[in-house]
Amino acid sequence: MALSVDRRTEIQVGTTWTVISDDVREKDPVVIERGAKNESAKTAPAKMTLTLNNRHGRYSPRNPLSPYYGLIGRNTPIRFSVRGPESYLQLDGTTAAYARTPDVAALDITGDLDIRAEATLDWYATSVQTLIGKWVSATAQRSYLLRLEAGLLTLNWSPTGTGFLFAQQVLPAMPRRAAVRATLDVDNGAGGWTATFYWAETMAGPWTQIGLPVTVAGVTNVYAGTAPLEVAPVQGTGWAPARGRVHRAEVRAGIGGTVVASPDMRAMAEGTTSWADSAGRTWTVSAGARISDREYRFTGEITSWPVEWDVSGSDVWVSIEAAGVTRRLGQGQKALQSTLRRRVPSDPDLIAYWPMEDGDGATAAYSPLPGVRPLVLDGWDMAADDSLGGADALPKTKNPASLRGTVPRSSSSGWQTECVFFLPSMPAAQTEILRVQVAGSAMRTAVVYASTAGVRIEAQDSAGDVLATFLYADAAPIADFAGKWNRLAIYTAGSGGTCYLYVSWRDIAANSRWIARTNFVGAQGAVTGVMATHGAGTVGLVLGHLAVFDIPAASTASNAAPGSLVFSGADDGFNGESAINRMSRLALEEAAQVSVTTIDGDLNILSTAMGPQRPGTLLALLDEAAASDGGILYEARDSLGLIYRDRTTLYNQRIGLALDYTAPGEVPPPLRPVPDDQQLRNDVTVTRRGGSAGRAVRESGPLSVQPPPLGVGPYDEAVTLSLYTDDQPQPIAEWRVHLGSWDEERYPTITVWLHAAPHLVPAVLGLEIGDRLTIDNPPPWQPPGPIDQHMRGYTERIGAVEWSLAMNCSPAGPWTVGVVEDPVLGRADTDGCTLTAGITATATSVAVTSSPGPRWITSAVFPAMFPFDVTVGGEVMRVTACTGTGLAQTLTVTRSVNGIVKAHSAGTPLSLTHPMRAAL
Repeated sequence: MALSVDRRTEIQVGTTWTVISDDVREKDPVVIERGAKNESAKTAPAKMTLTLNNRHGRYSPRNPLSPYYGLIGRNTPIRFSVRGPESYLQLDGTTAAYARTPDVAALDITGDLDIRAEATLDWYATSVQTLIGKWVSATAQRSYLLRLEAGLLTLNWSPTGTGFLFAQQVLPAMPRRAAVRATLDVDNGAGGWTATFYWAETMAGPWTQIGLPVTVAGVTNVYAGTAPLEVAPVQGTGWAPARGRVHRAEVRAGIGGTVVASPDMRAMAEGTTSWADSAGRTWTVSAGARISDREYRFTGEITSWPVEWDVSGSDVWVSIEAAGVTRRLGQGQKALQSTLRRRVPSDPDLIAYWPMEDGDGATAAYSPLPGVRPLVLDGWDMAADDSLGGADALPKTKNPASLRGTVPRSSSSGWQTECVFFLPSMPAAQTEILRVQVAGSAMRTAVVYASTAGVRIEAQDSAGDVLATFLYADAAPIADFAGKWNRLAIYTAGSGGTCYLYVSWRDIAANSRWIARTNFVGAQGAVTGVMATHGAGTVGLVLGHLAVFDIPAASTASNAAPGSLVFSGADDGFNGESAINRMSRLALEEAAQVSVTTIDGDLNILSTAMGPQRPGTLLALLDEAAASDGGILYEARDSLGLIYRDRTTLYNQRIGLALDYTAPGEVPPPLRPVPDDQQLRNDVTVTRRGGSAGRAVRESGPLSVQPPPLGVGPYDEAVTLSLYTDDQPQPIAEWRVHLGSWDEERYPTITVWLHAAPHLVPAVLGLEIGDRLTIDNPPPWQPPGPIDQHMRGYTERIGAVEWSLAMNCSPAGPWTVGVVEDPVLGRADTDGCTLTAGITATATSVAVTSSPGPRWITSAVFPAMFPFDVTVGGEVMRVTACTGTGLAQTLTVTRSVNGIVKAHSAGTPLSLTHPMRAAL
């Protein structure tokens, strides 16, 4: 029997997606592989194979008669989709993508307001995403707007059409598809206004309130403007429209009041461009948006077009193998340069720059800027020091040493010269560090000197005489100048005929800046060169990333900062940056290579703080961030992009796919648990790159380092991670031991036959890498209770009569972590408890002894904390009461909660079924 699934295969011909489904051979199934294989810690590049009929020669890239001649070849984009259970409005996050209905009187709500939207988005993206509203900034037609930013749900409204008010709440952890709602009570009866926020899994509810209502004194109103109502409003200054899918939305006049707009895209035909909603509003989809019902199962690039034919030549075909974007990113990619080398040239005021990261055989330092001659160096050990996080290896001075560089003349409105340096110790005598040559001013040279007496800035005239000088002689700034990595900046500002000359240095690690200033009457002049002469007092000075900017100081104040701050953050390689922020920044910097979407599961728990970003390929740097944080980096299905779900998204997940072993097609054979040692780790050492280490060992239990039969013996692991502080390795080692010695079977293959169980299609289409699935009613020879796993990867087969998904899984149990004040996950276990005496299979009174303690809570003192579940010898019992104030107590229980019926002997351990476990 043929499979009734609307399948679509498309290739990008030139810039146009072209449907080629009719040429896909039915006899050969489309096979898609995504995610990790065999519980590998790292996801492999996605892959899709299919066979195309090529009797017409259409898919022979070098065939001049092919309509695709010159338009297809290696890395031609390809995508495969099926028709989903409902449609949606697809938005790309640009101002060309929206749906709009014109303004009418019903939309001009001036009083209480209720706005709702159901969407599939990155709810925690750092950029603004507008969801729905009547809002045009340029013409002062602001009324109301619901938007997202960095995990905040914000309601904006304007009483006048110009300025605006707002209220917001931090979103909780939500699934990718969810509904949000905001209400505004313009007059709460107490002389103020109140905004309240909610979320739900769908707009059908039930709604869960987010935080407390936001109440502010003073009643308000909403401006009745002429702006259209838009899904993904595009006319708010500085606010970008949403990127993702919008399924439906509502605007109501009054809280829970009359629906005045209700765009609902779920039942629309693909390609719909205009429709009337249930409230009578006529909507139009912009050219950049679209109504789609496609669920993409793969998007990648065709790596080759191998043409094959039979001996008769009458049957010709192409066996396509397409790969996800990580295959290309992982092949032949050059390492990204240091963060300073990448960041400094982005400054629009930069006029000269020498990274000084040249190889150890170089005799000069090249400039990446056109028209800037190399920096002449004499007496330097090139590539001698790579200890600065934001730089590759930099040169170090010998005795004597000098540098000289010519600068294209700056304007006369202010300038700045900056570099990074490490001076081993302050010289006893005044010693030159760097000088700037100037034209068009009484000051011909600005010089910075250092000695144990202080740091001196001097303005010198053409004869070398001092025009103005200042010595910063305080102990703290002197101590910060040497023995640590610094940034040195020399810069000017001018006002009323006076030139202010500054020197500042910033301790890169401590982020502390010192500023000294002097002044003279005259012009600031223009920079024409930089130079320095070094002797015995500066032997071992490391200097690099020498840059000149055509910009004055931020002000003429005595503590004015330099005008350009482009070095900031990049100087230490963004040391301390969170894993998610690093991925987001890299994605912005390398937008031409790949897009990266990050999913943050818990905004209250920051992703891992990382060490400095050192040179490496883009994919290696992204993998490094994922490894440090412990989340999952994988390829998107609907774009040539990557998705990173941080570690907290794996904690305490909702069930994404609920299967029943006894239901036809839901769990066909084979279902084989594998109690192997592939991922077993019970002795883990984690080392911070460039820092110290932490070690954790499982000393007891069935998977401990103890020899059999007490344990399994040592299974050790040593990893080096990019981490910010030496406090991080120990808890990470403990977490990795927790995961690696979890005593539960994994299921390398859990298969679903969608052709036999089509009711599972919506859930499977929404299932992503790392999501949780369960199997109820497992066979009786397996442990009782549902099988609970995380899906780490899968192989999908879609053909003429088959649609199957074979999922590679790992236990979800170790990712169940404690939640404070939660009635189940917030309960701590004892430090050891056993049965005082044996019990029969039906006994409901159980004597226990806790050792060393603490004892169990009693039902007399904590009645609200009952019942709770405990496990004894594999049987789950429900504790309904507990008596006894010592370590020996009596529990009243309900037996066989998980279906296990058996007697237990004295000394059998008893523990909480769901004990609180600390998250990393």
